[in-house]
Amino acid sequence: MLRKLIKHEFRATARVMGPLFLIILVLALTANLSLQFLLNASGFFPNLMGGLLLFAFGIGMAALVIISIVLMVERFRANLMGDEGYVMFTLPVSGHQLVWSKIIVSSVWFIATTLVEAFAILVCVFDLDLMRDIFSSAFFRRVFEGVQELVSEFGLNLPMMAAEVIVLALLTCAVLCLEFYAAIAVGHSFANHKSAWSVLFFFAFQFVTQLVSGLFVNTDFFTGLFNIGGMNSFHQLMAVLICMELVSGGIFYAVTAVTLKKRLNLQ
Repeated sequence: MLRKLIKHEFRATARVMGPLFLIILVLALTANLSLQFLLNASGFFPNLMGGLLLFAFGIGMAALVIISIVLMVERFRANLMGDEGYVMFTLPVSGHQLVWSKIIVSSVWFIATTLVEAFAILVCVFDLDLMRDIFSSAFFRRVFEGVQELVSEFGLNLPMMAAEVIVLALLTCAVLCLEFYAAIAVGHSFANHKSAWSVLFFFAFQFVTQLVSGLFVNTDFFTGLFNIGGMNSFHQLMAVLICMELVSGGIFYAVTAVTLKKRLNLQ
């Protein structure tokens, strides 16, 4: 049943995110054209058009991030806390499956948004001569030699480092979702002013999280990680960050699950 929930959630959110991705790529292409032709052209009007296209691309990049977060929050609020909640909680699924479907789909869209924005930036700054230099054999040879030198000098374990960064990125996306979900769930446990309570609890969670993280960073244990030396310090630092995300994510998940089960107050 979880698979069906995820499939339905992807279909619903793709109606919004799919067109937005296409718009960003189109804006990136127009921004590239403005960089190559309009801004270098003589005359006020071409320069103005080039500047406006670049401005539109920047606004679109920021809007894509904001809309992806707003969509994630609104889907959770509308599906589980609004009128649709009366239907969702009558389905033959557990509250855990409902929450996990939201977490998985939202995290995937966050990652997809990051990849699309990175690709859009590449499209915006694309230059044929630059690409020819980058993909020349001489360039790749220099990159390969530089990577070999780093690996031999510092003992880099690139596959392990990549795996740790990917795991941390996935956990960060999931924890971000859960922080919003926990705030919305607790806020909607009140009879009145549910949205205001949700915002208040989100900032309260943010304050507590930042306070605890700041206190931990200043401990001797955390600062001692940088004195280990070599790649061991990096691996242990990543392990600590991953554990911190797991702990905070577990707390937010528990708050969300318990609130949905015992203190749910639908609109």
